[in-house]
Amino acid sequence: MTPLRFTSGRILPAALIVLLPMLSAQAASLSLDDALQLAERNAPSLQARQEQVSAARHSIVPAGELPDPRLNLGVQNLPIEGSDRWSTNRDFMTMQVVGLSQEVPNRDKRKARVETARATVERADAEAVFERLKVRAATAQAWVATYTVQRKLQQFDEFYKENRLLASAVRARLAGGGGSSADALAPSQEVAQLDEQKDLLMSQAAQARAALKRWVGQDVDAQAPAFPQWPVKAPEYLHALHAHPELAAYGAKTREAEAQVHQAVAEKKSDWGWQLDYQRRGPDFSNMVSVQVSFQLPLFTGSRQDPTIAARQAEVRQLEDEQEAALREHTERLESDLAEYQRLQRAVTRSRETLLPLAEDRVRLALADYRAGKSTLSEVLAARRQRVEARLQDIDLQGQLAATAARLHFAYGEVRA
Repeated sequence: MTPLRFTSGRILPAALIVLLPMLSAQAASLSLDDALQLAERNAPSLQARQEQVSAARHSIVPAGELPDPRLNLGVQNLPIEGSDRWSTNRDFMTMQVVGLSQEVPNRDKRKARVETARATVERADAEAVFERLKVRAATAQAWVATYTVQRKLQQFDEFYKENRLLASAVRARLAGGGGSSADALAPSQEVAQLDEQKDLLMSQAAQARAALKRWVGQDVDAQAPAFPQWPVKAPEYLHALHAHPELAAYGAKTREAEAQVHQAVAEKKSDWGWQLDYQRRGPDFSNMVSVQVSFQLPLFTGSRQDPTIAARQAEVRQLEDEQEAALREHTERLESDLAEYQRLQRAVTRSRETLLPLAEDRVRLALADYRAGKSTLSEVLAARRQRVEARLQDIDLQGQLAATAARLHFAYGEVRA
């Protein structure tokens, strides 16, 4: 029953080992720069923002135009009783009317509408810049995650090679009469443990490529000789924090809301309009022309215009408060990321200069003691497990450092540049 349980338990990992390398072989390999360019060309969210900007720009000119004129057609004073009922030309008061009318919003209102339309364009531009930043940052994060897992998987060829060397050493020790019979199973157990780790990494690799595919639009691998590096300049980032595109977008939103306040205030001023009618009567009567001018009477501003103005002013204050909250959030995030970046720098240095050399020395010394009969195989296996973890942890720390640097660079470094 044991072999059956082992086989069924390893069907899915085995399938991943077989299929995922095949999928990876079919995927193109992209550098980080290529991935960023591909994301900017293919990201639907960026295309949507560009359409939003285009729509806003097309709205500027109509915002300041007068409403369309009206053509008026009708009959006035049509009799409905007597011998002349329903006749359009026998009664002197009956007139066939054709006219033209035009509503004219007050100048301040039209100016405020144009101001609002221009502010909307400014907001759309700011949001497009912010969306581009988000796409580039997310693409870089996904690329770094993909590259990190790929670097980890590359270590396993060396792990399996070292395992075969361990198996040879165990067989030699047993042939010389040393060790115990159970030691012969240890290399196989180690292979099974390596397989479990590799299975997990294969799954993580597929997830990382799926995340990267979301941004670049196709299944790709990350290709580079080493982890990318970005200069991190904390004082300049903190100084230029107010220029972050998200905060700039809040500024544009606030100006748009202020323009809407001006538009609401303009509603308190009277609009006017004119109408010109040509009135044709029967052949026995003279035709006529009528001209009239109308004015809007904003008499009840306390219950109509004033509440609208107050609402728009409240929206301005809301956006100002939200901008301040966003500034504090970005300040906290920047300071946290800078602290994390410094920690990861120390961790990578410690891993390279201390932990990895110590792990290698421990394996070498444990194996030497085992061959000399001074220690047990379990000590060798423990040292080897620690070395595997140290190597994988070193790559993981490099990946975390690169991801944090990318987050800082794309959020604040490119903005500063």
